[in-house]
Amino acid sequence: MSQVEIRPVKLTEIKQLQHLMRVAYVQTYVEDHNHLDVNTYLNQDYSFDQIRQEMANPQSQYYFLVVHDRLAGYLKLNIGQAQTEPDYPDALEIQRIYILEAFQGLHLGSQLMEFAHECARFHGAKQIWLGVWEKNYDAMEFYAKFGFHQVGSHDFIQGSDVQTDYILLKDLD
Repeated sequence: MSQVEIRPVKLTEIKQLQHLMRVAYVQTYVEDHNHLDVNTYLNQDYSFDQIRQEMANPQSQYYFLVVHDRLAGYLKLNIGQAQTEPDYPDALEIQRIYILEAFQGLHLGSQLMEFAHECARFHGAKQIWLGVWEKNYDAMEFYAKFGFHQVGSHDFIQGSDVQTDYILLKDLD
C-alpha cells in the first residue's frame, strides 16, 4: 500500500478543502441529480464562509486523507452540539466521508472508518452514526460491513430537491 496519512485540516487550508469537497461531491452525485440543485447545494453548504464557520467549532473536525502527498479524500466528524441530529448526544457523527474516484478501490475508506472509530473512542462516544442517501447502495453496503444498521431517516435538502437519508448507527464495544 502507498504512503497514507490522515491529518487535521488547518484553517489556512480551507481553499484546498473546499476544492476537494466540491470535486468529491460532484464525482459522487452529479450523475444522479439535477445539476442546478447540486450547484445550489455546493454554493450554500460548501462555501468558504460555511466551511470556515464549521472549522471554528471545537466540536467539529475536518481531516484530509493524503496518499503520496496528494489529497485523496476527506472526513468530517462531529461530537456534542455540533452533530446534525440531536438524538445521539453520546455519539460521534461521521457527517462527511469522501474519497476521490482516482483513489477508490484502495481500501482507503476502511482506513478513514477505522480512524473515525479511534476518534469516537478517544472522545468517549458510545455510538457512531451517519446519514446516507437512500439510493447510495454501495455506501450502505460499505457501512454494513462495519456493523452500521438503519435506525431512522431524515430529510436532506439539495437545492430544490428534498431527499431521504437513512440514519445508520453502530454501538461501540
